[in-house]
Amino acid sequence: MFSSSQFQVRQHRSLVDVTYRLLDAAAILASTIAATRYSELAHVEALIVVGATTWLLHMVAVEISGLYRSWRGARLSNELWCVLVNWLYLAPAVLGVGLLTRYNVDFSYQTKVVWLTLTPIAMASGRVLLRFVLRSLRRRGLNTRQFAICGVNKLGVQLARNVSNSPELGLGFAGYYDDRPEARTAEQLDEAREHRGDLAELVHAAREGKIDIIFITFPMRAEDRIRDYLNKLGDTTASVYIVPDFFVFQMLHARWSQIDGLPVVSVFETPISGIDGVIKRGFDLVAASALLVLLTLPMLAVAAMVKFTSPGPIFFRQKRYGLSGEEIHVWKFRSMRVHEESNTVRQATKGDDRITSVGEVIRQTSLDELPQLFNVLEGSMSLVGPRPHATAHNEQYRTLINGYMLRHKVKPGITGLAQVNGWRGETETLEKMQMRVEFDHRYIREWSLWMDLKILFKTVLVVLKQENAY
Repeated sequence: MFSSSQFQVRQHRSLVDVTYRLLDAAAILASTIAATRYSELAHVEALIVVGATTWLLHMVAVEISGLYRSWRGARLSNELWCVLVNWLYLAPAVLGVGLLTRYNVDFSYQTKVVWLTLTPIAMASGRVLLRFVLRSLRRRGLNTRQFAICGVNKLGVQLARNVSNSPELGLGFAGYYDDRPEARTAEQLDEAREHRGDLAELVHAAREGKIDIIFITFPMRAEDRIRDYLNKLGDTTASVYIVPDFFVFQMLHARWSQIDGLPVVSVFETPISGIDGVIKRGFDLVAASALLVLLTLPMLAVAAMVKFTSPGPIFFRQKRYGLSGEEIHVWKFRSMRVHEESNTVRQATKGDDRITSVGEVIRQTSLDELPQLFNVLEGSMSLVGPRPHATAHNEQYRTLINGYMLRHKVKPGITGLAQVNGWRGETETLEKMQMRVEFDHRYIREWSLWMDLKILFKTVLVVLKQENAY
């Protein structure tokens, strides 16, 4: 294998990087000046100190948030999200320093609100503007570089397509290079692209300065082949990148990390950790508390109807798997007649004789799920996440569906991506459960707070339609 001393990746400060820093400095300055409109003249000097402090602490915060890493090829939404995260680090620190030094104690409420609101908006606007300018310049052929791909395979074709769909990268495609005969590679090539040549021709083109960047997309098992290409390409000045074919695995949430300098990549990992975990937990606490206040009377009414229409307890508690497969007890309003629960759990079906008259109504309207708001408050569940299944179902399907237990890499939810995409209710066939699990995996891979908000909104529409609810 390759040692860390043989090949190293170095980052160099570019003109774009410097522009980012200047734009952020301008954003902080502009926000500070705007805030002075709501302060007395005697406080302007103190506000200037606050602006300078903001910039200094900003330079520290970016080391935590990674705001100044390369955003080539990344989605704008990801970059803007990082701006917000960086501000969540920065703003409390600046306010704390201001309170300790008493520089901001006399500022008006309007001054603080303008500063807190306008600064991240200005920083985000600068990035949107810079992306627009870069995209415009590169579409006109300015600041572009030529790249080649070593490996005529699915990964190489996908890489070329991704670059083609991202003109803001400023990369022009020079072609594929592969030592294998064209008879073995022709089926992978697009009609408009050609197999340019072999390794010797690639090295010659790179030496002449016709190719600036080279991506190697050979499979990881071809270690000797990759090593040979690297040795030959080491005699050029082209930048060389290895694109690992991780897509052959079922990637749940890929993330690069290091262990004492040795790079590793996660295959199965949760996206909801660190600041993202704090944000999601905070949203759950605020939203669940607000919903409990708003729904107190309806919940009391449901509790009374359950109590007085059939013998048995008001609530039903069932053992489920939670985060990391730990056992939790999920609360629901009882919708069925009291019965013994066996190791084989029978899912509710249409016309199920176990369901009470009140139970039928509260199941169709999902009112039976409302007590799970208490699960959210205690931290065993989230508002949005994969729906928790009965433990007997988990034990059954974990042996039938590949990667089934990976849905427990996040907290279970009252609602989820599968439920708002038509996979709510009974899963009487293996195919239906597989589709539900696929959506659960997609939720884990693509999670964002905005996704949670969209799912909650769609849940209301799904409940009103009352589809697959019995």
